[in-house]
Amino acid sequence: MYIHLMMMEQNSENTLKVAHQGFEFFTQGLATGEWQKFLDMLTEDFTFWFPMGKFHGLNVGKERAKEFFTYVSESFHPGIQLSSLDHVTSNETTVVFEFRDEGLLLGKPYKNRVAVSFDVRGDKICSYREYFGSDGKSN
Repeated sequence: MYIHLMMMEQNSENTLKVAHQGFEFFTQGLATGEWQKFLDMLTEDFTFWFPMGKFHGLNVGKERAKEFFTYVSESFHPGIQLSSLDHVTSNETTVVFEFRDEGLLLGKPYKNRVAVSFDVRGDKICSYREYFGSDGKSN
């Protein structure tokens, strides 16, 4: 039992470490449009779920992820800035980041509350899910 708990703790620490690095690269991508460091952290069988638009639902593969993040950068040119990181919740395999961001969406002022979930396998991110809701007044 003790060894099992130690292994769970080590897995949780590794998951948190990998996810935090991924989140740093993710927010850099949002701000700059440079996604390569984040894409390099993804597994080959990476999946992501997005709640709307042409990427609505489940998407599979790194190439599809590259298309998606290119689309994000085009939509939010010149970039989105993280305004606050409100909560981080984790278990052995998953880390959820709740944050607020702001910038321009298709040239119009944008503010949002977002939750992104990273599933971690080893030293890579194997899955991403995004949830958001904005009334334009999320302060």
